[in-house]
Amino acid sequence: MAENVCTSCGRAFGEGLAEPVVREKTQRDFARWGWLLREFVLLNVLFILWRIVGHYSLFHEAGAFGRGRWLWHAERVLHLPSEAALQRQILGHETLDRIANGYYAWAHIAVFAVTLLWLMFRHRDVYPKWRNLVVVFTGISLLIEFIPTAPPRLIPSFGMVDLAARYHQSVYDGLGKGITDQLSAMPSVHVGWAVLVAWAVIAVSRSRWRWLVLVHPVLTTYFIVVTANHYWLDGVAALALLALVYFGMRRIRPSLVP
Repeated sequence: MAENVCTSCGRAFGEGLAEPVVREKTQRDFARWGWLLREFVLLNVLFILWRIVGHYSLFHEAGAFGRGRWLWHAERVLHLPSEAALQRQILGHETLDRIANGYYAWAHIAVFAVTLLWLMFRHRDVYPKWRNLVVVFTGISLLIEFIPTAPPRLIPSFGMVDLAARYHQSVYDGLGKGITDQLSAMPSVHVGWAVLVAWAVIAVSRSRWRWLVLVHPVLTTYFIVVTANHYWLDGVAALALLALVYFGMRRIRPSLVP
């Protein structure tokens, strides 16, 4: 065994070399899990803010109904399809009605979350760019939603039914009983997130099936309208804001966005 011991220091050859390796691995693990924790906290805070922003507004509730009526009449001037006529096609079909309510309430969140997790774990190199776009788009949407706008289901003269309330599937019950909780209709974050999902999957994935994801924003737009939670123009505003955010960030620093 003497030949394996240093004659000058008395230590075995290789002794202590494992310590830096273990320490380096620990640091890598800490950095990885610390990064994941930071991202989860950031995205969850954003989601929570989105859910509770309806509690507060910068203007009186009465103005929200005026803005809702203005949007409705603007759509008629633009000859957009009537949301009420579209809803009447599914009224009375309970299964379809419940699917529409469920998609509006939960499916869009699940698809959005799965897409972010897919980017986070499978495409970490491009994930930060998509996250930047999500955060800025959602943050500006929340600021705009401080100006309340009543959705179609809250304005009886439009002839639309609150489809979720009819089947006791309303997501707004958990936010309180006040009408203010339900006035964050413009722009539609649902549509913005659905388009971001489709955009990310098509841009990042190499599967030949990736184009099927375009069904998601189409269904999302259809369901937010037939459930009377949004106007067509809420979705148009979301698309315009998303484009503005993208090109604005790209102009500031191209590396910030995909």
